[in-house]
Amino acid sequence: MQQAFHRLSIRTRGKGLTMITGPVLDWVASTGIEDGLLTLWCRHTSASLIVQENADPTVQHDIASYFDDLVPEARAYRHDYEGADDMPAHIRSVLTNVQLTIPVMGGEPVLGTWQGVYLFEHRRAPHSREIVLHLLGN
Repeated sequence: MQQAFHRLSIRTRGKGLTMITGPVLDWVASTGIEDGLLTLWCRHTSASLIVQENADPTVQHDIASYFDDLVPEARAYRHDYEGADDMPAHIRSVLTNVQLTIPVMGGEPVLGTWQGVYLFEHRRAPHSREIVLHLLGN
């Protein structure tokens, strides 16, 4: 049994989805681990990770728009120290996930044809986000 760790730094453009599939696939391939379990961990409370449609960009737009409607900024939140978009970002993160687990077979994460891995930024301003990757396997 082997394990490998990696820190992936992602610069977002502000609120929305940033595809990180490429860097994740590249790193998994570089480990030499053929079969195992990949865990991705987002080290932030106002961003999250999702697996979603990777072919049609209107899907990502519609998801981001839905979350804007579901968790509006124009509400009287108690937690507002970091701005009006901070508490809604925390709620959106709770509704999605900060961790993903993906099986690895044949040296590649087992993703469907139309699936991609995304960092979902919930704040308006660009941020630098860190994703920790852990691969355990043979």
